[in-house]
Amino acid sequence: MAVTGRPTLRDLFDESPTPHIAHPPRTHHRHFYVATDGSYRPNGGGLGVVIETRDGERVARIAFQDVAPNNNISEYRALHLGLDVLAHRAPPGARVGVLVDHDDLAANVNNAVLAGDHPDWKSPKRIVVPAGSEHHWRGIQARIAGFGEVRAARIDSRENPAHPLANSPREYEHVNRKPDRCVLPEPLGLESDNDVSYLPPSRCEGHASDD
Repeated sequence: MAVTGRPTLRDLFDESPTPHIAHPPRTHHRHFYVATDGSYRPNGGGLGVVIETRDGERVARIAFQDVAPNNNISEYRALHLGLDVLAHRAPPGARVGVLVDHDDLAANVNNAVLAGDHPDWKSPKRIVVPAGSEHHWRGIQARIAGFGEVRAARIDSRENPAHPLANSPREYEHVNRKPDRCVLPEPLGLESDNDVSYLPPSRCEGHASDD
């Protein structure tokens, strides 16, 4: 069930800029939205992930303690984690909206998407990845290629629901103990949604929850 009293990830995505890539009116036809955030502190930080369907149904919420060398690496780690989790929940061909509060990361994701559509794999803008984030960027690129469509939006950290999870992972560690869920958006009756109206048994068995 969608949580009342706060905007859904879809609402946040539709109202936010998507650097270097068009923001078409069909954004609500995206199947899943993933918001991520990474926090850095000298004595430790955290990674936060929130995943919802376009209907506002929560798929996953994660808060991990993490020690990263700097904030840039923590942001890339968080998105890598979020896309990995979503890849195990979403069927092939899913259209995904990414929400991050890191300008360069959002731009890099969209440039990577555009490069994937180019016959020579050329990005319209030069992609610069922070030192130490190369491994996570390769993982992010692999996940982007595995979804049907990806677009990243840049949101304010004050609106990012993953922000408190990343900044207070100990306070929110209870969210990690909740069972995995197999949640899919309600079909729109469009032909393009036929391939995401179900999950194969291997992804659903033992993961359903009424939570």
